[in-house]
Amino acid sequence: MKLELLRTDSENPDFHELVVLLDADLAIRDGAEHSFYAQYNKIDKLREVVVAYENEKAVGCGAFKEYEPKTAEIKRMYVREDMRGKGIAGKVLSELENWAKELDFTECILETGLKQPEAIRLYRKSGYQRIPNYGQYAGVENSVCMRKYLT
Repeated sequence: MKLELLRTDSENPDFHELVVLLDADLAIRDGAEHSFYAQYNKIDKLREVVVAYENEKAVGCGAFKEYEPKTAEIKRMYVREDMRGKGIAGKVLSELENWAKELDFTECILETGLKQPEAIRLYRKSGYQRIPNYGQYAGVENSVCMRKYLT
């Protein structure tokens, strides 16, 4: 598998296509809670987006945005269902972390859901630790918030 990672922004049409698939998947997993989460997942102003390509086909994506000075929030991680289990998400996440370091961020935070066990496994394997739910996720039972210090 020859994977190429493209640094881009939220104007990228392949990113838009993947986000549509991500949102459809999350709507099923989150059920009635989906509209709550969707309000925090707008993509119109994301400047740091990574799209993964295999044989020129977009197969995965992720992004980050500044949460507060020195803290980047990982957003919109997704890999096409038929491409999962090949390490794509880990490579996208690593690229996002490297980019965040280049921009002088010292940590990454993220929110995922209890109904996304494969995401939780990925983040744990990548060095993320669970933290108290932050911001809009405080008190939300289905939310799992995590942090990784960038070294």
